[in-house]
Amino acid sequence: MINTLHIKNIGIIDEISIDFNKGFNVLTGETGAGKTLIIDSLEILAGGRFCKEMIRKGEEISFVEMSVSDDKTKEEIILSREINVNGKNLCKINGRMVTVKELKSFMASIIDIHGQHDNQSLLNTNLHIQLLDKFSWNDLKEYKNKYSEQYREYKRLKEEIAKNYGDEKEKQRKIDLLKYQLNEIEEANLKNGEEEELEEKKKKILNSEKLSKNLQIAENEILNVSVDSILSAVKALEKIEDINILYSDASRILKSIYYDLEDLGGQISKYSNEIYFDEQEINEVENRLSLIFSMKRKYGNNIEEILKYKAELKQEIFEIENLEEYTNKLKEDLKKLENEMKINCKKMHEIRSKYGKVMEEQIGQNLTDLEMKNTKFKVCTNYNEQNNFNENGQEVIEFLIMTNIGEDFKPLIKIASGGEMSRIMLAIKKVLADVDEVQTLVFDEIDTGISGKAANKVGEKIKQIAKTHQIICVTHLATIAAKGDANYYINKEVDGKKTKTRISLLKDQNLLKEIARIASGEITTVSLQYARELVGMSAYASLSE
Repeated sequence: MINTLHIKNIGIIDEISIDFNKGFNVLTGETGAGKTLIIDSLEILAGGRFCKEMIRKGEEISFVEMSVSDDKTKEEIILSREINVNGKNLCKINGRMVTVKELKSFMASIIDIHGQHDNQSLLNTNLHIQLLDKFSWNDLKEYKNKYSEQYREYKRLKEEIAKNYGDEKEKQRKIDLLKYQLNEIEEANLKNGEEEELEEKKKKILNSEKLSKNLQIAENEILNVSVDSILSAVKALEKIEDINILYSDASRILKSIYYDLEDLGGQISKYSNEIYFDEQEINEVENRLSLIFSMKRKYGNNIEEILKYKAELKQEIFEIENLEEYTNKLKEDLKKLENEMKINCKKMHEIRSKYGKVMEEQIGQNLTDLEMKNTKFKVCTNYNEQNNFNENGQEVIEFLIMTNIGEDFKPLIKIASGGEMSRIMLAIKKVLADVDEVQTLVFDEIDTGISGKAANKVGEKIKQIAKTHQIICVTHLATIAAKGDANYYINKEVDGKKTKTRISLLKDQNLLKEIARIASGEITTVSLQYARELVGMSAYASLSE
């Protein structure tokens, strides 16, 4: 569940922190105060898209941070996302930098956000199979994961078979070009590490005059030192070294100097003898480097890439020259794979059909609870072994609905109103919540298009879900807000020339006043009494306006 949400520089929000509770968390408040920005911030942390226009005016960076804990392990995890006005993203999980994709993947098991426009997404039949698969995932996942691997290979084989080199003339032109490139690379006879060795050799040859001159100077200077004189001094000190240890130390040091000079002189002489300048050789080195540069410009950034491209050329030439044989082999592989996929698709269909019936029954019961008593819900499966393969198999799933007794089942887009769509989506969320491991469900204006008894039932249904999941809900309806376990009031204040969002946890009298304000638009004796009835707080019967 989400413990704390910290938001900085998002829209009119300068900086706020919210400590959420378990159960049903309700967000209410003034229009334009920032309720939706809080949901937007949750979506940002869930890996959603972010536009730089959301950054608070005059600021360079927006920052959102959240602490979540696993109900089972009690482990606390800190997630954050920082977005710069120049578009740079910085995402972290427990201080470790991650990509937006990794953040999104991690958050998929933490939070499910139902935004203001998600009801419309229910009209997209592509979503229906995703929802059914989610409901049947425990039994389906083995076959669906296997099918996903098969489908990737299926597409690869289809693309290979569809590869067309044109007529025989075009095919020969392609082979000639590939062979020319291959021959050019082979004639170059490139070796890994060769370029670095040539550059080192070139550097040494081009600096031969400088090296030779200075080594000679060093050798001469060493020779100018009277080695014989040092040796005579050593012998003189040896004669008196037994008299005092100081003379012995001096003798030892002088001997070391003598031997070091002898060794150094020999080494420098060797270096000097190795130095040479060969104009023919430097020309050969430069020509070879020029060839390597030309090959890099055509076939790769370095020799390793060029040699890899060489292997690819050989393979492509082989495929074109043996195209018919190669294509026949691919077709055999594809046919074998298609047979395996059909077996897997049939198994997935059986599982989906089984769970589709269960889903129909459970959603239907929830719709009855939500004041849609005569509504029937149907999961329609269009499966045929002759259907083309798609990413989900060989079937299309569509949710159908019948809102009145005696009518036919029809697609959602042809029947459902805004209020009905809200309740259908809530019924689906309730059914999925029972099998889903997602800890937190977020509803942004789930109450769209409903009121009265239906709104009360929606509140009761959310309250049921809150027994096993953390709920965060933005609402404008008093009947829903009154059922909250924790109610937060969002308002805006003008500070100088800037508007800021403020949030507070409502208790006792303040909670009643907010419920009354939502119910009638103003706080009156009548609206307060109504609020008391909704909240069931008889202890505040004496509360005045």
